[in-house]
Amino acid sequence: MKQSSRTPKRPLEVDPKSQTDLSAWRKKGRTDPEKSSQNHQSRGGQKNDISQKNDVSGKNDSQEVSLEKALTYFEKADTVNTRLLKSLIPASVIPENSVVTAVSWLCTNKSSGSIQLLFLRWLITVFDFIDHKEQINALYGFFFSFLQDEKLCPYVCHVLYLLTRKENVKPFRVRRLLDLQAKMGMQPHLQALLSLYKLFCPELVTITLPTKTKTYFKSSEGPWKAAMNAVRQRNQGSTPLTQAAFLGTAQPQSRKRKWNTQLVLPASSARNSEVGTEKYCDLFSTDETFPVEQLQTFPQLLQNIHHLEFPSQMGSVLTNPLLLHYMNCVRDESIYLRLYYWMGQMLQEECTWCVVDNTNETEFKSFLETIYKAECFLQEGFSACEEFLYKSLPLWDGSCCRPEVLKLVSWIPLSSSPEIKSYLYGPLAQLFFTSSLYFKCSVLESLKELLENWLNCNVIDMDPEFHSLNTTLSGLVTVVADLIHFVGRLSTVGLRLEKNSTLLLFFILDFYETVCDMYLKYNLPLLILPPAGVFYPALLSMDSVTLNQLCYIMYRYRTNLVAAKENEESKKKILQFKFSNETYKEYNQYITAMVGCLWTSTVFQKDTHSQGLRMDEELLNKTLVKDFKTSFNIVYHPAMLGYSIDFLKQICPEDTTFNFKLIKGKRWDWYLEYLYAQGLEGLKVFIESSINRVSQASRRKAENVEA
Repeated sequence: MKQSSRTPKRPLEVDPKSQTDLSAWRKKGRTDPEKSSQNHQSRGGQKNDISQKNDVSGKNDSQEVSLEKALTYFEKADTVNTRLLKSLIPASVIPENSVVTAVSWLCTNKSSGSIQLLFLRWLITVFDFIDHKEQINALYGFFFSFLQDEKLCPYVCHVLYLLTRKENVKPFRVRRLLDLQAKMGMQPHLQALLSLYKLFCPELVTITLPTKTKTYFKSSEGPWKAAMNAVRQRNQGSTPLTQAAFLGTAQPQSRKRKWNTQLVLPASSARNSEVGTEKYCDLFSTDETFPVEQLQTFPQLLQNIHHLEFPSQMGSVLTNPLLLHYMNCVRDESIYLRLYYWMGQMLQEECTWCVVDNTNETEFKSFLETIYKAECFLQEGFSACEEFLYKSLPLWDGSCCRPEVLKLVSWIPLSSSPEIKSYLYGPLAQLFFTSSLYFKCSVLESLKELLENWLNCNVIDMDPEFHSLNTTLSGLVTVVADLIHFVGRLSTVGLRLEKNSTLLLFFILDFYETVCDMYLKYNLPLLILPPAGVFYPALLSMDSVTLNQLCYIMYRYRTNLVAAKENEESKKKILQFKFSNETYKEYNQYITAMVGCLWTSTVFQKDTHSQGLRMDEELLNKTLVKDFKTSFNIVYHPAMLGYSIDFLKQICPEDTTFNFKLIKGKRWDWYLEYLYAQGLEGLKVFIESSINRVSQASRRKAENVEA
């Protein structure tokens, strides 16, 4: 502001009693309204126009004097009103130099401990709105020195956690943190810094720290965040110019909640207002940082990847493909940590079934969908999302945001820890057994995607021989086996509850289509067959799609088991991982049942599985079913009757009795060809691989075609 031209600028004599309250100088420069009204009434004989001119002139003089007093107050005070500090609500980005100036003020020993604590809380709250962090990071040692104050220590640790880079980790700082931990005990805020230091420099932090993901810092800045949200809403609702200045874009946003505004790239620095964007047109050849809001193309990303200026608002990364590419290319752990902290806070505050006063399900759905799309792009889940699901699934009703929640479940990292059984499998099982058929199908679809995502990201490039002595592979096999057995239990009980629903069977068999090919497709030495409670309902299903799907799955099991057996026999070195003999035994029992059912009509005599279809002939005769032996072959099977009838209509159009006994000899072979032509490829590959006569005929036919 310009200084008054009438009087030189002089220090303001401030009464010490009134220094902590701005109301003191406000009262001195303001006229009492009641006295002003009385004086105005007593001068009723004066002319109105003169009175108005005097009022305007006096008002202007009073405002100018008050402004000068206010400016002088801020220059000369040795204390700051606490209410004033609490009112520092950013309307847009915060210039870094203003924060540095405020930090330098802490060095003057004029601020009390409560003011210092309040400032640190404010800095933590607005950290993502600061346009740069270089100068603030240069003050890392200054903040570190405040760790000796027990009251400030939790907040100082939080600031350091946000600022820490690899170059900030020094041996003397590690020793200082360990000394504080020995003095104060295992405090969460100290664990946070030590965990971060160990992540950057594991050779410096050799102590064992808790591996359980936890919330290190409590969020107690609700009023500040609410005030910032209100300011942003007010600014967004004003003029397009104000809105563009805040969001860094001229496009208005449809939703105004705090998480959504942080998904837009902000204007990253104050220097944009000082120099034009022309300066950055040739920035590729300079050593300056590249403003992220000017990143438009993938070539720009490649040329500037080592001096890219990352946005202060981490939420904006989720909706920017180029920044997600950057995260994939540059494995900067500090970026993941910042994103983890921000996302964890937002999920906790926005969860509609955990927060009582938050009922806007539409916005939360959109937020979860945004996170899921980012996970799909990165091909990995966020640890903050995993922690959120573990905490919230036990409280979830299975209805609120169901598609979005189950999508996030598909990116949870698999582990052998008890947490995944207690906080994922347990709540899902409880909801699965008590919810609708469609919910059951949705859960199975999510778990199938979870298995596929995990296999694609972890074991597709593994060599079992190379890892034969590596215990890591054993752990991988264990966690996948746990998931498959869990789905097997869900499927068995679910089919009983839903009376062998065809729709549910489809999703169950879809899961086992992934399981049956794990050895060859994903190079994982593990094959687990479906439980009998899934196999037999599928074998006896009245739906041809289900039967065809089961035939294809059993064919792939056979292909994988044969390959595993050949590898075991051909390897000179004994592998650590072999398929159990029980796996081969169970497979043979299933194949015997399928061939006896669909082909030889001996299922009731030769099915040896403990939960199979073997029954005494005396019991079968009591059923009074004629020709019970052929009840489930490919002609009489309930799933195949429609094809049998249509086939008879074609070969014997004059026969209206539908005599299925006519399908024998050559007509049996014609019937097979007819079935194959209907798209039953699963049945085709199963029969050709399991029936010797058909397999030999198929090979001869193939040889004749080649000749």
